[in-house]
Parts: sequence; structure tokens; C-alpha cells
Amino acid sequence: MTIEEIQELIRTVCSTGIAELELQRGENRIWIKRTAGVVTQEIHVPQSAPAVQATAAPAPSAAPAAAHQAVPAQGEADLTEPGLATVKSPIVGTFYESPSPGSDPFVRVGDSVRPGKILCIIESMKLMNEIECEVSGTIVKRLVENGQPVEYGEALFLVKP
Repeated sequence: MTIEEIQELIRTVCSTGIAELELQRGENRIWIKRTAGVVTQEIHVPQSAPAVQATAAPAPSAAPAAAHQAVPAQGEADLTEPGLATVKSPIVGTFYESPSPGSDPFVRVGDSVRPGKILCIIESMKLMNEIECEVSGTIVKRLVENGQPVEYGEALFLVKP
């Protein structure tokens, strides 16, 4: 495996949002894991050469783009509006907007919610964990895509109380 192929794999992981990638060709093995915006790469080669650990540059952040967008587009929520409640992920896992593929999402932008209303499911270690709303209000924005991995404390929804 060449350096160019490894760099292409790193770019693919960064651009697609894949959390982890492992690839083996013969005796060469590469493992790329994305953690907190940084892609870590570990390469195992045959016994004749030592293992190499490399870290790629941090994944591009959405923060600079947000700084240029001081005024929200018409029809979009103002994410800087004071008073918006943030629903955060209580666990690490995979975000699902509906109970099963092809079924309607639990909530949509504009829906009214109350405490106890199921907002989504986060799959963690093969367990489906229902995430409930803790405030009454209206869903202003869903911040993650269906099937996307989420971290502990990551913002999932914005709710206007």
C-alpha cells in the first residue's frame, strides 16, 4: 500500500464522516479511527519493520462557515437566538430519527414537544436507547443526520421553549 493510497483513505474518512475504517492487504493492515475531529491512523507491517502511528490534520470544522453566516437564511432558525434549549446525546452511539427504516421520524422541525416525548433513538452496543425531550416547546433544528455516529454530549436538537 502506497502513501498516496493511505492519504486517499484518510481524505475519504474525513469527507464521509465514517467513524472507523480497517483495511488489510496481505500482511499490511491499516486502521483509521476518527475521534473528536482528528483522524488517527495505525499501520501494521510485517515483523521486519516497526509499526507506524500517524495522525492526520483535524477534520474541517463547520465553525468558520457559521461565522460568515451572521443572518440566517429565510425559513431557517437563528441558531444564535438566546433561549433555545439544546437536547444533547446522553451516550455515544448511532443516531436514528425513526423507530425503523422507512417509517416516519419521531419528530420533525416545527413539531411541538413536551417532556417525555421520544425525539430519536441512539443505538449503542446493539441496544436501542430512546431519547426523550426534557422541555416543552417547538423543534427548531435537527443537528445530526440519520445514521450518523454521535458522541456523548453532542447537540442533537434545538428546541424553542
